[in-house]
Amino acid sequence: MSSEKALPPDRFDPANLPDYDHDFITPEELARFEDALNAPEASPLVAINDWRPINQRVRKSRGRRKAPKRSRDETREGVLYTVLKWPFLFTVFTWITLLGIAYALVRVYIFLYEQGVTWRGRRERLRRDLATKTNYPDWLKSAQALDAYLGNETWKQTDEYAYYDHLTINKVVAQLKGIRKEAEKEVQHGVSAGQASAVEELSSLLEACVKNNFAGVENPRIYSEAYSGTKDLVQEYINEVQACIQLVLESKRIDSETKYRHFKHLDTNFGRTALCLSGGATFAYYHFGVVKALLDNEVLPEIITGTSGGALVAALVATRTDEELKQLLVPALAHRIRACHEGFTTWIRRWWRTGARFDTLDWAKQCSWFCRGSTTFREAYERTGRILNVSCVPSDPHSPTILANYLTSPDCVIWSAVLASAAVPGILNPVVLMTKKRDGTLAPYSFGHKWKDGSLRTDIPIRALNLHFNVNFTIVSQVNPHVNLFFFSSRGTVGRPVTHRKGRGWRGGFLGTAIEQYIKLDLNKWLRVLRHLELLPRPLGQDWSEIWLQKFSGTVTLWPKTVPSDFYHILTDPTPERLARMIHAGQQSAFPKIQFIQNRLKIENTIMRGLQQCSPTGGRSLSPILSRRFQSSDTEDAMADRLDDTFPERFESSYADTTDSLSQSTSSRPHSPTPASHRRNSVMEEVRRQSAVFFDDTEFSGDDSIAIT
Repeated sequence: MSSEKALPPDRFDPANLPDYDHDFITPEELARFEDALNAPEASPLVAINDWRPINQRVRKSRGRRKAPKRSRDETREGVLYTVLKWPFLFTVFTWITLLGIAYALVRVYIFLYEQGVTWRGRRERLRRDLATKTNYPDWLKSAQALDAYLGNETWKQTDEYAYYDHLTINKVVAQLKGIRKEAEKEVQHGVSAGQASAVEELSSLLEACVKNNFAGVENPRIYSEAYSGTKDLVQEYINEVQACIQLVLESKRIDSETKYRHFKHLDTNFGRTALCLSGGATFAYYHFGVVKALLDNEVLPEIITGTSGGALVAALVATRTDEELKQLLVPALAHRIRACHEGFTTWIRRWWRTGARFDTLDWAKQCSWFCRGSTTFREAYERTGRILNVSCVPSDPHSPTILANYLTSPDCVIWSAVLASAAVPGILNPVVLMTKKRDGTLAPYSFGHKWKDGSLRTDIPIRALNLHFNVNFTIVSQVNPHVNLFFFSSRGTVGRPVTHRKGRGWRGGFLGTAIEQYIKLDLNKWLRVLRHLELLPRPLGQDWSEIWLQKFSGTVTLWPKTVPSDFYHILTDPTPERLARMIHAGQQSAFPKIQFIQNRLKIENTIMRGLQQCSPTGGRSLSPILSRRFQSSDTEDAMADRLDDTFPERFESSYADTTDSLSQSTSSRPHSPTPASHRRNSVMEEVRRQSAVFFDDTEFSGDDSIAIT
């Protein structure tokens, strides 16, 4: 029986969705958005639409506009460039086409090899049983049964492994246990005068070992040899570190100020976790299943970023509480997805008239429901405690991209950023970001400049997340169809080991993997050559090279299993039955990663608790999500310090030691979520604040990022 048929009927009833019939956006807000779209261009560098790009003299003649030619100073044109450009392009594209065909054949060979050699008999039946599970506890039982059959339990019990330092971990675990026992004895019997406190010694040891990927314990490879869990030694280390941090937190032998400095150091060294939702048109609805799996197992990170279609899902998550999300992430949500409700004749006329398939105002109205109307980034943060980030690309090719969030653009309206992030050339024309003023009315943001699809440059803004929030552990849900084929993990991935030769083999055998890697690297090389020689054409006035050459993966990468019909429905609203299948597939892709994410957040959340309880400053009332997470023994005021103090302190502690000027800059940023602290009265201060939102991820990534992973 299929997963959607097993769901109760109320999951398909739209009447059970919170605020199903409520239109959050008002006609006045839509009217202001329309005025901003139709306003005279603030700069000659802003495109009217994708078919009328910048630096082009617009004429009143009918028909399609031609894209402008690049200037001589831009391409450094010469005789050889003119003579060799098109023959070279033809030769390279022919070779890329042949490589693409060869790559497809290799992947077919590897698929047949795995089905014919690896997946047979009982192991195949056990693996199919995994695909039928709709919740993580049942999935985990099936995964453990498969591990027992394949002999992976023996691997877990053996400490030695080439991808982490088991000797160091063994030594650290022994020391942590010994000192923790001494600290517990001190609580009962006290400590002699002049004697060093065991708790202080434990704090020093924690500062030495609580670091990002310490001794390789967060290497994805040590979670890729079994379907459930990892080495017993690694799990013991995680549990012991958490117990020791908790003991330091509860100890009364260290004053609050010392504790606070201690937890600040741990937080800076360990870093934060973020969930990144990629673009991918209607493929993005697989993200609903990923979010549902993380939410149901209480491992949904507070920091969430989305691009294009992923921005719509991220906006829904960041503006709803846990209870609301659990009611919304059901197949009935398909009744609210109406972006493609118009007929073929309607959109073909619009495309010919405006250069876009969809109407911007209609999309704004449909999108506003997912964002709870004209909610700003700061308002969403205050309501749920989640930090929403949306990537947008400027309409002109010169300005850097923007990562909008409650720090860089607190008063920016979320639905306008989501529209901008989804404005794929030819699908939706560039849009104006909107900001909410003190009186609640909307106005153009960032000088009325227009923005477009963030996937064109920064689908996964890892560098920007690290800069703003010290994120060094990323959970990427990747559904972009143009890179899906090229994702191949030759030695298995987290929770999905290679079963050939009991995990010690290569997918498709060594020869199949070697050919796959060579072809993929050669494809990447020739795409980079075309980009660096500036030979690639620019359809619609847009440089499209970054859609292949940027980084699409993270520390943990989830690839929901798609079906061929998804390509046919790539610009079609899903039915409840189809959305049920996509949610199930998204959950299935997340289940193998849950244990890895749980271990990461187990330490991270304990550190956050220490920061909240020991913070010397007062804070506002705690958001619902954090209140539930730390409801054990924390007071609301102590936990609320996280919202007003943790992130600015983290940012300052990471960069204040670099230069005095940078420290002053971070302290002047509008971190506090209270509305008055973010206002600027002078024009120059407003210009300075607006310019602070720009951040070009590609400038920091250089040429080391590889799109085809």
